[in-house]
Amino acid sequence: MRLLKLLLLTMTGALAFADAPSAAGSSPAQALPVEGQFPALGGATSWLNGPALTPAGLHGKVVLVDFWTFSCINSLRPLPYLRAWTTKYQAQGLVVIGVQSPEFAFEQRLDSIRDAVTRQAIRFPVAIDNGHRVWNAFHNEYWPAIYLIDAEGRIRYHRFGEGDYDQTERAIQQLLAEAGASGVDRNLVGVQGTGVEAAPDWDHVKSPETYVGYARSERFASPGGPVQDTRHAYTAPTPLDLNDWALSGEWSMGAEATTVRKANGRLLFRFHARDLHLVAGPATRGTPVRFRVRIDGKPPGSSHGADTDEQGNGTIDGQRLYQLIRQKAPIEDRTFEIEFLEPGADVFAFTFG
Repeated sequence: MRLLKLLLLTMTGALAFADAPSAAGSSPAQALPVEGQFPALGGATSWLNGPALTPAGLHGKVVLVDFWTFSCINSLRPLPYLRAWTTKYQAQGLVVIGVQSPEFAFEQRLDSIRDAVTRQAIRFPVAIDNGHRVWNAFHNEYWPAIYLIDAEGRIRYHRFGEGDYDQTERAIQQLLAEAGASGVDRNLVGVQGTGVEAAPDWDHVKSPETYVGYARSERFASPGGPVQDTRHAYTAPTPLDLNDWALSGEWSMGAEATTVRKANGRLLFRFHARDLHLVAGPATRGTPVRFRVRIDGKPPGSSHGADTDEQGNGTIDGQRLYQLIRQKAPIEDRTFEIEFLEPGADVFAFTFG
């Protein structure tokens, strides 16, 4: 998420990792270098799935620290691997720790984090890092980011962004072997994510993450541009160019989110990707907002996402990421439209996969 995420649109329109330092230990045969000491975890405001952990208390263990935030699609897609590694290597001395470092203000709410941990079946310890103190202690800059710490408390490996799961697992195996673990299975886990955790279709992603609040919005196409912090009636031009978006109806555009103020407000986006996700939530907690989505003016049918049906119907019932479209082939430029049937939905960002 943000500019800190590593996904940038290339000149060819495909998405690729850029400006990311190479992960240490590109070959299992190479010794993994020492990159630093295990920083303190005391900056966490609370912990889920267990008591607070410390570097001293984890001495002798191999520790995987994963920085994530629960509405970020790039943070959700590695979760099947983290769960699988926990199951496979826990008995040999691996401890997986998730560090929930928020991007949006709503990601600081403990009850929302608990809901996300339950929804994604996360059973390993999770540190709540609302002040980004753990993030800063690691000098981290990315979601997601994985760090591996050896049994002596030294950082030996890092991976920024999604991917290279085989390489990361080989590094886990190497550090467990160094720690004297016996019976480490050298095969690699077989993982296939489902729903929002499914692997992206990078070959067909030509749309970048797009923020809807004015502080970071780009390519907003409604005539007159954004009207900040004021209720305003917008119109949507047709047609939209690829990766342009627009509003129709009465909305208030804030710095972080844009809120629909009157029933039947619409948000449109011209996109090219298999999956379309929307980070959104009710403006008033506990007050769900019904919506309907269309692709090129028609119900999505079999291309509906996990949070919509074939007719495009769904409900914003909490502050989280919603998968609205999982498009069937062929993947082409499409116009996505979401119409909110009631007022009171906050919309934060589009992401793709």
